[in-house]
This record gives sequence, C-alpha cells and structure tokens, in this order.
Amino acid sequence: MRLLIHEKAWRRVEALMPAGVEALTVNDAGEILLAGQALDADTAQPDIVWANADAFFSPGVRTFMTAALKSSALKWVQSGAAGFDNPVFGQFIQKGARLTTSHGQAVGMADYVLWGVLDALQDGAGRRSAQAAGQWERRPFREIEGSRWTIFGFGAIGRGVAVRARAFGAHITAIRRNPALDPAADLMAKQGDLPELMAETDVLVLAAPLTPETRHVANAGLFERMKPGSIFVNVGRGPLVDEAALLAALDRGVPERAVLDVFETEPLPAESRFWNHPRVTLTPHSSGISAGNAGRNDTLFLENLRRYLAGEALENQASAADVLAG
Repeated sequence: MRLLIHEKAWRRVEALMPAGVEALTVNDAGEILLAGQALDADTAQPDIVWANADAFFSPGVRTFMTAALKSSALKWVQSGAAGFDNPVFGQFIQKGARLTTSHGQAVGMADYVLWGVLDALQDGAGRRSAQAAGQWERRPFREIEGSRWTIFGFGAIGRGVAVRARAFGAHITAIRRNPALDPAADLMAKQGDLPELMAETDVLVLAAPLTPETRHVANAGLFERMKPGSIFVNVGRGPLVDEAALLAALDRGVPERAVLDVFETEPLPAESRFWNHPRVTLTPHSSGISAGNAGRNDTLFLENLRRYLAGEALENQASAADVLAG
C-alpha cells in the first residue's frame, strides 16, 4: 500500500509507520521518491495521501497534488485542514476517495481568538502606541467577565473558544446544525436565530466551514443589528463575510473592532482597506500555526491509518455531499 506524504512529515512519523506501507515522499524540489528511486506523477499511484501543511505550503505542492489526482488507486485522503471548501477536495471525492479532516489547529485557533478579543477589550493598540511614544498613560479597559459571546460554528474550534471564554466568565451561545445541548455552551441556537442574537452579543465569533448556506452569513443586515461596542472575529473562512458590508459597518463604528484571520481573496490584496483600517486587527490566515499543531495532526493521521488498515470507521470523515456542495 502506497502512501503519498511530504518528506518533512515522513521524518516525523516514519518510526511509527505500520508494516506494509510504502512511502512516496515528495520534497520541496517537487521530487517523488520511493525507496530512494525517483518516480513521476503518473507512476506514483498512491493509495493513501497525507495532505498536511508540509505539503500544502511546499514549493513542491503542484507535484504532490498532481500525483494524488492522477492516481487510479487512490482510496483515502487525510487532510491537515479543518475545512473542505478548496476545490481539490471535491476532485478527490469525485475520484471515489474518502476524505477525512483534521482539527489539530483548533487549540491554537481558540487561543488566537482569546488573544484578539482581549487585545480589543484592553485597547492593546492604544497601549502599544503610548509605549512607543514614551507616554505614561493609565488606560481603562473592558472585562470578559459578564460578556455575551455568540459562536457561529461549534466544532472543535468553536468549542475550544467557548471553553476558554467561559473560564473568563463569559456567557456562550453556540450555533451549529446539531441542536443538542453541549456542556461548553449556556445556550444552543440555530443559524436563523443569528440576527436576533446580535442585540445582546458582545463578541461574535465565526468558526464555521464555508457552505452554500453559510456564505455571507455576516452581511449588511447582520451588521446593522450588532450591539455598539461589539467585537467581530472571523477565523472560519473569508467568504462567510460580505466584506464590503463589514467595511461599511466598521466605518459607522459598529462593530467596534474586527479581528480577521481569513479573507475572500488571499493573499489579501495590497490595496485592501482592511490593511490600514483603524478598527481592524488582521493576520494572514495563520491563526492555526501554533507549536503543537503538527504533532496533533500527525497523531490523528496515524490513528486513522490504523483504523483504515483494520477496516474500522475513520475519525472526522467528511460527508461527500457536503464536500461536493462547495
């Protein structure tokens, strides 16, 4: 059984690999090697693909993906991403392969959300400006205690945010397709409830996947209902937000601050107003790049590989219908 894997990931997991798995390693130069011998993308023919960040952000990613998509033997792709809106995942499904996703980045992303909100509540930008100017200023700040958070998307990322925010004393309303009660939330709601929740929401966090139903869920109508002083955070996908509507809302002053890690166009164009907007904190789709991410994702891949070889159900298998819906 052949496994397509980036050489950096292979070095981390090689000692834990079960017998019977041959490694097709791809390096940053775009070379495919099997037991030291070079293969081309047509003859690689992997059965399994471990498509993690090492592969996605490698200069050799084109070779990696070409070898995966050209394989007539492909049965299963383990992704290192939480979402599946990238068109390549639909192509894997159309080939008949199973797709499983990862949530190792959820820990770092949840930490990121708390950082962004705390920085906004405590006027981090103003503090840094005063320090740079050598000004001894005592600046009052807002607390998380008693604030009300609405988290749209309550998978591993959203739930991680909730656990952290509740530890600070926040009230959590969770929105997800499954309405069952969750111990990490004070209240469960559905997507249709989102506009009505805005009047009492101090922090709105988007942590949902992109689907036809969630595209532009944060639109002009939603922003018009937001509470003065509220904070808007998007760590899900850029197209969850109508960006023109968000900019117009920020210009009006509500929400008071936006913390944005994802955008409709990435990399963010140099001419985008988000770069210099005084109410925006932005990062380059990097909220999940934390120290423990690779190790957690490797652990999940190895567990799913064990399950795959044993004929057991895989963890985090994506619905083919959801993936193909875009």
